[in-house]
Amino acid sequence: QARVAESGGGLVAPGGSLRLSCAASGFTLNYYGMSWFRQAPGKEREWVSCISMTDGTTHYADSVKGRFTISGDNAKNTVDLQMNDLEPEDTAVYYCARNRGSRWCSEYEREYGYWGQGTQVTVSS
Repeated sequence: QARVAESGGGLVAPGGSLRLSCAASGFTLNYYGMSWFRQAPGKEREWVSCISMTDGTTHYADSVKGRFTISGDNAKNTVDLQMNDLEPEDTAVYYCARNRGSRWCSEYEREYGYWGQGTQVTVSS
């Protein structure tokens, strides 16, 4: 019954911004750590950012640190990813994922058991 669904992707020029949203249903958001991952064509899936709604802890991959911001809203049951100063290297399908059982931040894909369908982000000049 637990589900997550991403939205907000699109085409943007380098230097632009997008805000992705992950809508969670079937579970209480603050009981589980949440992450954003991304995957470019032909490349391995990459962890981007995580958040714990229990204590507010957030972490970021070095490649996006200072440009992306993750946030959550327990009342709305959503987790957003604000992406600023986008680069062509950010082009990928972005996925929202819920940790299988931990409520803390984790960058390890094996810990996530519920995934959205993905939303395409294309950064192109």
